[in-house]
Amino acid sequence: MKVNEIEKNYNFEDSEKKWQEFWEKNKVYESHPNPKKKKYSVVIPPPNVTGILHFGHMFNNTIQDIYCRWKRMQGFEVCWVPGMDHAGIATQVMVEKELAKEGKNKHDLGRENFVNLVWDWKEKNGGVILKQLRKLGASVDWSKERFTLDDGLSLNVKKYL
Repeated sequence: MKVNEIEKNYNFEDSEKKWQEFWEKNKVYESHPNPKKKKYSVVIPPPNVTGILHFGHMFNNTIQDIYCRWKRMQGFEVCWVPGMDHAGIATQVMVEKELAKEGKNKHDLGRENFVNLVWDWKEKNGGVILKQLRKLGASVDWSKERFTLDDGLSLNVKKYL
């Protein structure tokens, strides 16, 4: 293809991948405290680690993305924080279904081994929604991704109960 030619069919997959990689490599949406700028912060209501992106998530995140981009254009230091919720019972159900396929249950493993298995499952399968948002080019500060069971977050919950 010549330099000034346009492809007959637009290849969105190549284009989206190219720009997502460019934005992340250049840390375009990372936020840093800047006393010279007004601050604007949004936290993605944490999607469950057991789910996939649906229309409700997309609508909600599109509105958040519009506000974040608009505030950046107004000169604000914007921090859009991605998060994941552990969905404790839902995650437990998913792990128990996997165990049942092997003819086992959580009691066969004991509490500590079962909890470790849940964490393994989260690492392997969790965050699908965030991966989908990332692929779509949401202007999130991915360096600040949080999980509700991260040590700091769990300690804060216990501290204020």
